[in-house]
Amino acid sequence: MNEIAELKRRMTAIERAPEPTTQFDRYPAVEWAAQGRPAVGGNIWSSVSIANATGLAFDRVECKFITDFLTPGKREAEVRLATFRHTGKAEREIVSASAVLNLTGLANRTVGVVVMRWVHGIPYGWDYADDTTIYTIELQHRYKTGPENYTPGTVDVFTFFKPTNKSAPGTGGPLEMPNNTNYETMVLPKSRPNVGAGWITIPELVSENTRYGAYSISPMHYCVGLPKSRIPEANENGWAWIKGSGAQWGREPDITEPYFGV
Repeated sequence: MNEIAELKRRMTAIERAPEPTTQFDRYPAVEWAAQGRPAVGGNIWSSVSIANATGLAFDRVECKFITDFLTPGKREAEVRLATFRHTGKAEREIVSASAVLNLTGLANRTVGVVVMRWVHGIPYGWDYADDTTIYTIELQHRYKTGPENYTPGTVDVFTFFKPTNKSAPGTGGPLEMPNNTNYETMVLPKSRPNVGAGWITIPELVSENTRYGAYSISPMHYCVGLPKSRIPEANENGWAWIKGSGAQWGREPDITEPYFGV
C-alpha cells in the first residue's frame, strides 16, 4: 500500500510539474564583488550564496562566481555546489553535492572566474511534501590551505607634528602651508615651541584579506537551470571552466561531510 501511495504521489507531482516557458530557469542575481571569506566552524563547509530552486524545470544548472587573493601554498580554496531541502521548522538537510573543486590561485594576484555546470540531483524540485518545504542550491567553500598567519609590518615616516591642538596658525601651533609662493618647499622656523619634526612609526597599510591571510570568493553572479542541449557537459560530479586560477578536481561527492547548519 505504501508503494502504491508513493507512486500516486509521484504521478501527482509529475502532473503538477511546471511547463518550461523560457529556455532557462531564473534564479536570484547577487552583488559582483568578491568578499573575504574566513574559515568558519572549524573550517567545515559554509555557504557563500544561495539560490531558491523550488519549482525548477530542468535537471542541471550553471553558475558563475569570481575569486581573489588565492595564493598557491598559502590560501587555497575547496568549493562545491550542494542542494538542500528546507522544512518549515527552519531546518535544512543536504540532498546532493558536486565533487570538490580545488582552487589554488596564481603566483601573482589575479581575479579568477569560475563557471560550474552540474546535474543537481533534485528528482522533483516541485514535489515538496508540504506547503513550507523549499529547495536551494548553494555554493559552498572551505580552506584547503590557509588562511596563513600574517603580522602587519610598520612604516617609518618623517613628518611634522604638534603636541597640542589649541595653538592657532602663526602662534607657534600648526604650520601654515605653503610658506612660499612656488608650492615646492615648506620652511620650519626655529622659534615654534609647539611644533616638532621627526620620524614616527605607523602601521603598514594592507588590505583586510592580506591582514588576515584570507582569500575572497563572491556569491554566485547567476545560477540558472538549463536543458541538456544547452549544457551537455553537466554531470553528477560537476564540470568547471576556470580562468585566473590553478584548479583541479578533488574528492568525489560526499553529503556526509559536516557543513555549517544555518
